[in-house]
Amino acid sequence: MRSISIFGATGSIGTNTLDLIRRDKGAYSVVALSGAGNIALLAEQAREFNAEIAITALPERLSDLRDALAGSGIEAAAGADAIAEAATRKVDWGMSAIVGAAGLRASMALAQHGGILALANKESMVCAGDLLLASCAAHGTTMLPVDSEHSALFQAMNGEDAKGLRRLILTASGGPFKDFTTEQMRGVTPEQAVKHPKWNMGQRISIDSASMFNKALEVIEAKYIFACAPEQIEVVVHPQAIVHSMVEYIDHTIIAHMGSPDMRGAIGYALHWPERAPNPIAPLDFATLGSISFASPDEEKFPALRLAREALSMGGHAGAIFNAAKEAALDAFIAKKIGFLDMADLVEKTMYDAQLEPIRDQAQQTLAQIFAADAEARALVNARI
Repeated sequence: MRSISIFGATGSIGTNTLDLIRRDKGAYSVVALSGAGNIALLAEQAREFNAEIAITALPERLSDLRDALAGSGIEAAAGADAIAEAATRKVDWGMSAIVGAAGLRASMALAQHGGILALANKESMVCAGDLLLASCAAHGTTMLPVDSEHSALFQAMNGEDAKGLRRLILTASGGPFKDFTTEQMRGVTPEQAVKHPKWNMGQRISIDSASMFNKALEVIEAKYIFACAPEQIEVVVHPQAIVHSMVEYIDHTIIAHMGSPDMRGAIGYALHWPERAPNPIAPLDFATLGSISFASPDEEKFPALRLAREALSMGGHAGAIFNAAKEAALDAFIAKKIGFLDMADLVEKTMYDAQLEPIRDQAQQTLAQIFAADAEARALVNARI
């Protein structure tokens, strides 16, 4: 029986992970589940899977969680420190799916178990890629990407010599506003931005996808996961979301990973790796699929991709600053304090206002320094709102 923990259990990735585990409960022993404000769901999950501990990120909701778990014998805890402590509890397989930089501490703790770190928290790589990879190497932990694009790249590179790599091609659906004019995008509301045309995701990731900040984070993530040069990473818009990403080799052969737009595909691959297992996702029917299309992203309307490449060229704390500025700007947009296009403007200004010195080499950073850079970026954004 494999021991597992899921951090971010009540979100889209977490609920889909538990959906797969539910189909073969006898094969897994659940240690820790974490969530945030959806206490009823977190408690329901903990009871169903007989978790050792359930943790809410919100300290003020601890009494609610304790009440919801009363009589179950399941431990309840709350707060960032409690999540970090629960992540140190040794497991064979750990899912890091907390949204945002808040998931970094859980990722770092799971990297020390010597088992499998299933990484859905792309911000861990953006903020501390070298540090996280070094920890995995030091503890013999296998890191498996769970983002659909990076899982696709990982699978397309399976068994291939990395020296033969020419390009990584990340696909992007383009979100709901790919055909909008710049003027139309100025008036976009949070309610419009959450309506992704293909993927069923949470509020923040859906808005990030609509602004292409999600893809920008994935460009940075790909650089660290696959140890390639930034100029080897390209993005193409693929509205049908059937090709999840592609790898081109030096002989110009391209291997594409295709499948239905269902996150259980990437999660299931990480859950059963190195083997494959049946997955409850819809198979592709090429006879009815029709055509698929690709186009270059419009970086004038969606500057996030350009900003991600600038962050990579800066090095050091720039990834953490880029991400923190994006998160703070997203908070302001959700609160309707700024417009949709203002997010990228705030991120760009913050990247050049923040102090990147003295640490330029991400491998030499500490978590304390990364969190300090994160806090500085958030303060700079909030001062401009």
